[in-house]
Amino acid sequence: MKISPIKFLIVTLLLPLLNLNAQDLDALKFTASKKGKVFISWGGNREKYSKSDITFTGEHYNFTLYDVKAHDKPKGWHIDYINPFSMTIPQTNFRLGYFISDHYAISINLDHMKYVMTQNQVVRGNGYIDIPESDESSIYNNTFKDDAVYLHEGFLTFEHTDGLNYIYTEIARFDDISKLFGIRDTDIFQINLTESFGGGLLLPKTNSKLLVYQRHDNFHIAGYGISTGAGINLTFFKHFYIQGDLRGGFINMPDIRTSYNPKDRASQHFFYGETQLSIGGIFKI
Repeated sequence: MKISPIKFLIVTLLLPLLNLNAQDLDALKFTASKKGKVFISWGGNREKYSKSDITFTGEHYNFTLYDVKAHDKPKGWHIDYINPFSMTIPQTNFRLGYFISDHYAISINLDHMKYVMTQNQVVRGNGYIDIPESDESSIYNNTFKDDAVYLHEGFLTFEHTDGLNYIYTEIARFDDISKLFGIRDTDIFQINLTESFGGGLLLPKTNSKLLVYQRHDNFHIAGYGISTGAGINLTFFKHFYIQGDLRGGFINMPDIRTSYNPKDRASQHFFYGETQLSIGGIFKI
């Protein structure tokens, strides 16, 4: 039987594909390998903070407040999360990463959290305030020896609300668990588990008003943090994903600015728990 040159060419090109087994076909999928891909995401977060001891030092005072409670400052479902002119106002998180292998990625992250000292609480205090009587803040002169201290607005407001900015590098592991749910075509839908560990700097914009001194509200490198997390990544149509993470970490800030006088400082450390929900994209470069 005579075969035309065109048919012969078509059969020659298709024959290798006909001999492919299921594993070979899976290897051709975009999602079969992550190495060399870049991912970027944006989302929102919520936090819980442990109690912390906060020490305030200045030219005429040195005192510590113990077991101070704090909370975050959620904005709820709001257009600001996607409005380019106001998307840094709510509690947000940003991630830019690169897969160095099929399972491991490194990333640069910004968790824009918010920390608000709970107002009108009563805590235990130790130390002194001994300000010259010519200074308006002298109305708060006192000596504390395990005494109860009422944290009203006139005495102290203390927030990292613009925000508690944790800038860190992270290494994460990704594992495709799609087969556990009977998913065959991961180029349409893929499920990954992630685990991560990271560390970096704290660059808070601390909104603090101590005694009658002028409020301080500028960015300042205040300390460091370490963190770990685990999450689930749902990837749709190769390139788009939703990721939810449970995270926790430790923050130590020994150098917090509290007023425009450079001698006025605060220090604190605490643990935190965080939930994140992000949307993102992954692309080959």
